[in-house]
Amino acid sequence: MNKFHIKRNDAVVVIAGSQKGKTGKVLEVLSGAGRARVEGVAMIKRHLKKSQEHPQGTISEREGSVHVSNLPLQLLHPSRQIQNQLCPSRRYPILQPQLLNPSH
Repeated sequence: MNKFHIKRNDAVVVIAGSQKGKTGKVLEVLSGAGRARVEGVAMIKRHLKKSQEHPQGTISEREGSVHVSNLPLQLLHPSRQIQNQLCPSRRYPILQPQLLNPSH
C-alpha cells in the first residue's frame, strides 16, 4: 500500500490534463493504481442494459480517476488567494503563525 499526500475528503485542484483547473473533494484513493476519484472531475458515462430497476435502460454518470501527481491540496495551490508570502524556491505558501492574543 502506497502512502500519498492526499486522503479522502481533502479539497484538491487538478493541475494537468483535460480537467485542469477543476476543484473538488477526494471521494476515494486507489492506492494500487496511484489514482484518486474526485467529486465532479473526470465524469464518465456508463450505459446500463434494461433491467427491472431501469426498464428502458439508462445512462449513468460517475467520477473517473485522476493520477495523484496531478492533485495538489487546494490549500497549498498557488492560485488560491492567500495573504501569505510565496517561497521563491518552492511552489507552496509559507504559512505565517497566527497570534492568539495580538496585544502581546
